[in-house]
Amino acid sequence: MEIWQMSAMDMARGVRTGAFSSAEATRSVLARIEQVNGKANALVEVRADEALHAARAADDRLRRGAPLGPLHGVPVTFKVNTNVAGLPTTEGVAAYTGHVATENDPQVSSWLDAGAIFVGRTNSPPFATRWTTENDLYGATVNPWNPAVTPGGSSGGAAAAVALGMCALAQGSDIGGSIRYPAACCGVAGLRPTPGRVPAWSGSPSFDPPMAVQAFVEQGPIARTVADLRLGLRAMETYDARDPRAVAVASRIPGSPERPRVAVVTDPGGPGLRGSSTPESVEAARTAAAWLADAGYAVEEVELPLLGEAARLWWLLALTEFEIGMVAEVERVGDPDFRRFFDLMYAAYREEFGQVDLPGFVAGWARRGMLRREMSLFADRHHLVLTPVSGEPPFTMGADAESAGRTAELMGRQWPLMSVPVLGLPALGLPVALGTSGAPVGVQVIGRPFEEEAVFTAAEVIEARAALATPVEPAGAR
Repeated sequence: MEIWQMSAMDMARGVRTGAFSSAEATRSVLARIEQVNGKANALVEVRADEALHAARAADDRLRRGAPLGPLHGVPVTFKVNTNVAGLPTTEGVAAYTGHVATENDPQVSSWLDAGAIFVGRTNSPPFATRWTTENDLYGATVNPWNPAVTPGGSSGGAAAAVALGMCALAQGSDIGGSIRYPAACCGVAGLRPTPGRVPAWSGSPSFDPPMAVQAFVEQGPIARTVADLRLGLRAMETYDARDPRAVAVASRIPGSPERPRVAVVTDPGGPGLRGSSTPESVEAARTAAAWLADAGYAVEEVELPLLGEAARLWWLLALTEFEIGMVAEVERVGDPDFRRFFDLMYAAYREEFGQVDLPGFVAGWARRGMLRREMSLFADRHHLVLTPVSGEPPFTMGADAESAGRTAELMGRQWPLMSVPVLGLPALGLPVALGTSGAPVGVQVIGRPFEEEAVFTAAEVIEARAALATPVEPAGAR
């Protein structure tokens, strides 16, 4: 086995035990990037010289017997909407190439402090706001399994890079599915942690992020195995004074039993942006549910309309607030394809909500608190919730900007993704099987706050039964 094919855990173990050096691991990954990135366009910056320098320093640290972090010698990537000191935080927008970061974001510092080797930056749609990963600045990222369908967004570059073996771990960010969706679309695993577990800051250190960004965005790992997600999360959950939210390292909730009860929700059963699911997505969820039942979980398919209401509430809260500043900025600097998607998304928003006034907006935030209370009571009986990762399999590239009706349909289909940030829960996306398009169809495991371990354990059952082998070769190379 080539080093680039190894899991993050195996790479870290190999470096620590002297089976190979960090420099050898880094050279192996850089060679893989050189081999396949031209076909996938997942990495838009490759920092080869810096990576090799850091790898040699890591090897020197090992030789000196200095303390080693959990990611010592492991090649990783960061998104282009994440601040890395000295590099432009472009967010996939050509006009932002001069926005050079003056410091590392907390999610960058934590992995580098844990010994990770930064090899490159991954592609993102403009403003990290789309279910595909394409922009006029860098071009489109390709789904490794089928280039005709989306790799997901906004962390599509990160997920594709992991799936192809161009890094062992990738950092992702998630405001409405941007970790969970691309991970499942690309056949890997991605975790959105509990709010408060991983310190982060979205935007410039001098910038006040919108309320929806502060409430809904989380940083998390993307990896080829659930075990590697554990490793990536452990390295991320450090203290950083720049994020006053991220102070909790434990939960007061009584721990779940070894085999928690699982509620399976395949469709929220509501109109419009409350969402719906296709038969293929429903089948994926029921297949994963059967695997959990075989493993001894108490599994029950239930109706849970509050997930649909929470998804609809995401659209009301986020798009109402983004309209204040983001619409004008998109018009000013957004590329034509993104502006079309953005306009169609707001057409669906208008159709669903009309003109949202201040009392309606405030009432939406108040309703969020009640939905979280209702979900907490539900989760006291069902400790895990299993859903499709999306209400439909990965869609054909460009479909999200095809027409107002199709954009609105896709907005509704993403009910599993949008509901989680509103409810403030941890969730993990992973594949179940290859769908009719040849690309993976996935599910989402949702847990109670700070119960990531229960989520990981259930996801490992699904991972073992799905057995989708990664890393893969780019589909165009087959």
